[in-house]
Amino acid sequence: MLKHTYVGQECNLARSLEVVGERWTLLIVRSALLGTRRFEGFTEELDIARNTLNKRLRRLMEHGVLERVPYQERPPRFDYVLTPSGRDLAHAVIALTQWAEQRLPGVSAPPIDPAHRGCGGAVRVELRCAECGARLHAEDVAVGDD
Repeated sequence: MLKHTYVGQECNLARSLEVVGERWTLLIVRSALLGTRRFEGFTEELDIARNTLNKRLRRLMEHGVLERVPYQERPPRFDYVLTPSGRDLAHAVIALTQWAEQRLPGVSAPPIDPAHRGCGGAVRVELRCAECGARLHAEDVAVGDD
C-alpha cells in the first residue's frame, strides 16, 4: 500500500502496488497460498505485529483478494481465504521467488516449491508472445519506446 499518490503514475503497475505493494502484503498472500487461513497462523508464521496484520488483512478484503469465512459462532472466529483474484497473485509470488532464486545469491528460508497438481512437475512463470506463442527472454521484450 503506497502512502502517497504519484502524479503521472496512473499505470496498471502503480494500481497493483496500491493493493499489494506494502512490505507484508505479498508475504500474507504467500502464506495463504501455502495454506494459512487463521489470524493466529499468520502472526506465528510471519512474526508480524497483530495491528499490522489486522490492517493488511482488512485492505486485502477491501480489494477482493481475501474473504472472511466464519468457522465458529461463539465466539465468532473466521478463516481468511483467498478469492479467485487472490489466487491469481500466485503468478506474482512465483515470479518474484524465481527472480530471487536466480539473482539474489545466498541461503534463504525454505523455498516456495510450486508443483503442477496434474503431474507433479515444477511450475515456472515465463514470458510468452500472445501472438505466436514463442517463449521470450527479457531482452526480447520491448517496453515503451525502445
